[in-house]
Amino acid sequence: MRPIDVIEGKVSVLDRADVDTDQIIPKQFLKRVERTGFGEFLFYDWIRSGEIELEPNPILVVGRNFGCGSSREHAPWALEDFGFEAIVAPSFADIFYVNCTKVGLLPVILDAEHCRAVAEAGEARIDIDDETVTCAAGVFEFEVEPGVKHRLLNGLDEIGITLESVAAIDAFEQSGGADRGPVTTAL
Repeated sequence: MRPIDVIEGKVSVLDRADVDTDQIIPKQFLKRVERTGFGEFLFYDWIRSGEIELEPNPILVVGRNFGCGSSREHAPWALEDFGFEAIVAPSFADIFYVNCTKVGLLPVILDAEHCRAVAEAGEARIDIDDETVTCAAGVFEFEVEPGVKHRLLNGLDEIGITLESVAAIDAFEQSGGADRGPVTTAL
C-alpha cells in the first residue's frame, strides 16, 4: 500500500444515496483474486446504460449509506482501480468503510451540506494528517481513527502492521514460546 498524506484534485459526483456494493461492482465480475482490473466494471450497468457518467478524478463525492449491501472487498478495489483515491459521503456502510481503509482508499465522512459544497466546488484538497477537506467553500473537518490514520499515513496494510512487531515476534520464537503451543482448560 502506498502512504497517503494529501489527496487533491478534481471531484467526481455520484449524487445517490444507498448505493450498494452490487451496483459498485456487479457480482458477475467477481472472478479474480487480484486487486486490479476491476475499474472497467465500476457501476457497470449505470455507465453502460448512460444513466451516469463519471470521470476518474482523485475524489468522489457520493450520497449517504454508500457501500451498503454485501461485504465484498472488490467494491473498494474497483473504485481505486478506476482512479479514485478518496470517497466523501455523509455516511458509509461499516464494512465498506473498513474495507476501504485496508486498501488505501480514504473514506471521508462529512455532513450532507459540506458534501454538497465539495461537489459544487469541483476541486478539493484532503489532508489526512490535519483531518481537513479544503475547497472553495471553506475548510471542513473530519475524523480518522488513530490506528487507521497511522496505517494510511505510513502505507501499511495488515501485513505491514504485523511486520512492525517483527522484533517481538522473533524474540518470542527464539525463546521457545511458539513451541509450547496454546494452553487450554477445556478437555
